Amino acid sequence: MIAQAATPHGMTAGYLMLVLLSAAFTDNILLTRFLGMCSFLAVSRQIKAAAGLGLAVLFVTTVTAGINAALYHYALVPLNQAYGVPLGLQFIVFIVVIAGFVQLLEMVIERLSLGLYYALGIFLPLITVNCAILGASLFLVNLGFGVVDGTLFGFGAGLGWMLAIIAMAGIRQKLAGAKIPAGLEGPGLALVITGIMALAFLGFSGMIQLGR
Repeated sequence: MIAQAATPHGMTAGYLMLVLLSAAFTDNILLTRFLGMCSFLAVSRQIKAAAGLGLAVLFVTTVTAGINAALYHYALVPLNQAYGVPLGLQFIVFIVVIAGFVQLLEMVIERLSLGLYYALGIFLPLITVNCAILGASLFLVNLGFGVVDGTLFGFGAGLGWMLAIIAMAGIRQKLAGAKIPAGLEGPGLALVITGIMALAFLGFSGMIQLGR
């Protein structure tokens, strides 16, 4: 899927579109990698809350993916080549960047819009510990992406996560008044729905592969 699509084809519009569609659909970071499941299951009860968290994750994933890609290629790799600094430090660097960016974002929102700050509430701390954001930065390195396609990959990963949590919230809200067997109430039904959604997203895989 993405690993195959990311072979050196140059920064053409088709290549960049393939990176975006693959990250958002065929290799959805939540429904195929199962990253960020905790906040996905906890916040996907109402569409409004799901959309708020999804947008925040999309923004943070996109920006931190670009920053981390630049740090990896222009700082960690040269330091490794010149001084033998282990590339394994990327884990620490990426986590620090994500945590620092979320903290900065929280301070800016609090200063500029108290209403938005209180509306987001628990969303901001949830973003910091969302492993899907760290996963996006690690995957873009493993797949050999640079800053441009890496940032686009981060946007696609965040977009896929947002679409998944909004879709889940819509389904759960629709089923709120339905008669559900006692054994499937709560997390049981949510996991069944997640599995079905994962199968649906995997259906996009063949479409994009045929277009390559």
